[in-house]
Amino acid sequence: MRMLTCLLLWLSLCTLTSPAWGAFDHSHADWNQLLGEHVSWQPGGHESKVSYAGFKQDRPTLRAYLDRLSAVSQAEFNGWNKAQQLAFLINAYNGFTVELILTRYPDIGSIRDFGLVFNNPWKKKFFTLFGREQTLDGIEHGIIRSEGGYNDFRIHMAVNCASIGCPALRPEAYVAERLDAQLDDQVLRFMSDRTRNRYDAQREALELSKIFDWYGKDFAKGWRGINSLPAFLAQYADQLADLPGDQQAIRSQRVKIRYLDYDWALNDRQ
Repeated sequence: MRMLTCLLLWLSLCTLTSPAWGAFDHSHADWNQLLGEHVSWQPGGHESKVSYAGFKQDRPTLRAYLDRLSAVSQAEFNGWNKAQQLAFLINAYNGFTVELILTRYPDIGSIRDFGLVFNNPWKKKFFTLFGREQTLDGIEHGIIRSEGGYNDFRIHMAVNCASIGCPALRPEAYVAERLDAQLDDQVLRFMSDRTRNRYDAQREALELSKIFDWYGKDFAKGWRGINSLPAFLAQYADQLADLPGDQQAIRSQRVKIRYLDYDWALNDRQ
């Protein structure tokens, strides 16, 4: 009896003194491994393709990872630093999006096949987060983009809607200690992709992804000293155009902007 009491006391002390006891894995190791195996950069490194067939084979591992995300309480989440929180939220959005696609794969050609009114994939409550039913829109707009939240427009190049028109799904998990570098890299890859963002010299206009149309106001909140979409675009003049005169036109922040059609086809690696 005395031995049992001592054992219980020791376990209690370990729980109180070790922050790693049962702590959430901020390396997102399982998600990182799944992404490394089933997502690959395409030539040029501007877009990636996803092997949903491969994810389907490893679906138990994916579900176990998502269950660990769902097990995190609001209080535990609130105790993390901002980088840990944001990495968690981006990984959650991307992971649950892949899981949603798998519910109908291979009989699906676009995430929009779920429906835009009834069964809307972004408004569908199909998972739990912080003890309540949640949606993809709830993560992106209700938490990440909420006023006083994270105020980081780079998230638009990180959350992935399983579509070709979307910025690439990164073949690694987002992690707090490298989050800034990962997000900067995502932006650079996206802005260097002339199929999505480019300067048309004949029209003297920038042709941009619809993402900038939908979320343009997020680039006007003063983060990193950027207070407008043209000011953001000016920083990527070299990626958007080749000729010095065209680059200077972009830096002037006075060029016209046109938005390209969005490709909603599934970003599947057949």
